[in-house]
Amino acid sequence: MESKNIKISIIGAGAMGGSLVRGLVYSGYAPGLITVSNPSSERLIPLQDLGVNTTDDNLSAIKGADLVVIAVKPWIMPQVAEQLASSVEEGQQVAAIVAGIPGSDLLSMWNNIDNLSIVMPNTAMSLAKSMTFIVDIAGESGYAKDIFSCVGRVMNIEERQLGAATALASCGIAYAMRYVRAASEGGVELGFPASKAQSIVTGTMEGAVALLSQHGAHAETEIDKVTTPGGLTIKGLNAMEQAGFSASVIAGLRASNRW
Repeated sequence: MESKNIKISIIGAGAMGGSLVRGLVYSGYAPGLITVSNPSSERLIPLQDLGVNTTDDNLSAIKGADLVVIAVKPWIMPQVAEQLASSVEEGQQVAAIVAGIPGSDLLSMWNNIDNLSIVMPNTAMSLAKSMTFIVDIAGESGYAKDIFSCVGRVMNIEERQLGAATALASCGIAYAMRYVRAASEGGVELGFPASKAQSIVTGTMEGAVALLSQHGAHAETEIDKVTTPGGLTIKGLNAMEQAGFSASVIAGLRASNRW
């Protein structure tokens, strides 16, 4: 089945569920193939405007779906699993966007169903720019890989790597934003209005990402290209390192590597 024909049901319309819906529609996915369920209509109303199907009934939402995505808080997962596990149809695949629940526990909650995966995207899904990780718990996550490929990059990893992946990509969105904020504040100190400073920083980041997206590119090589001996860039880099730039980034990643 082609990814554009997969019928998807999303349980939960919070930050992750809502971002997935918006990203799919943004990428050109047919809204009529998407059903979203949420107990609060307040979160469903904006999604209705996108043309997707909405309901407050989880059981009806999953009927006939090829892929069921569970996008709820970890402490709500047992309740949702208890409600839905016995109603999962033969051939349906279930993907859980959930942190901190071991795969074995998740599989037990879902009555050892034949096809279950853990999916860890980030909120850049809404613009089809997520970095998403998939762990196969039972069976192969073919539909999940197809669907999440519509909203960004996808990488299959082992469960033991989930903590590190979450730190780098999910928490990493916040870390990248913190750099943008810090650099923008520096731009204001250097004389630019705040809006222009942020525009300069984000434009520069776009260029850096484009350079690193080339085959065989490496960050240190690109740094060397703009680091003249005795020049301004090396002075700035050394000042940042003396203030603990790299050490702080690594310490933050280690602190958020909890699974």
